[in-house]
Amino acid sequence: MQRHDASKQHLDEYLWRMKYFFVMGFYLLMALSGRAQSYADDIQTHRQNYKDDFLKDEHSPLSKEDTAFLRFFEADSSYRVSAVFYSVKDTLGFDMLTHSGVKKKYFVYGYLLFHLKDHYCKLFVYQSEKLRTQKGLEDYLFVPFQDETNYETSFGGGRYLDFKISDIREGILILDFNKAYNPYCAYKGGYHCPIPPRENHLYFKIPAGEQLYGKAPEEDAH
Repeated sequence: MQRHDASKQHLDEYLWRMKYFFVMGFYLLMALSGRAQSYADDIQTHRQNYKDDFLKDEHSPLSKEDTAFLRFFEADSSYRVSAVFYSVKDTLGFDMLTHSGVKKKYFVYGYLLFHLKDHYCKLFVYQSEKLRTQKGLEDYLFVPFQDETNYETSFGGGRYLDFKISDIREGILILDFNKAYNPYCAYKGGYHCPIPPRENHLYFKIPAGEQLYGKAPEEDAH
């Protein structure tokens, strides 16, 4: 009888453990699913705001009808990474070439080291000479980059990421390539869009963020 009771107790404990791990596993999957859904919703909201901003800018290359041709890769949180930021004391600056041939002066603010899809990466962070003297824009940081999707599924001239100095927290900056966007030159000629320096070329594909514009760009913005 005692052996039978002990066996029954072990069985009850085993069934309880199985139920516990099943329930915990279920809630963990639900939580992960919820986070994934929430992230996709956040990116969708970000992209809608991005489209709306074209209609607020008096220098915008796109009309409301044109925004229907904006295309994006599917949101993928694996292209959101934590990058370690290293400051650079650049007092001289340099001229960054633009698609129109005009040069714009930028300073190297620092660089980022991160790991993405089995690649160890480095991207430089720049600060515009013009913007850092304008009230409200003095903390604007700029990360232009190119990758192996260019000329295939994304704009050949590279894409951009924007940040504020306050986004760097305890030496860490969150890089979300799902928010990478095209310069105005992807839609229409005549704009002075910076060309990503060679030091910011990533030699693998980043299928995240904005894709090629869905119709042929117009020749001139003016």
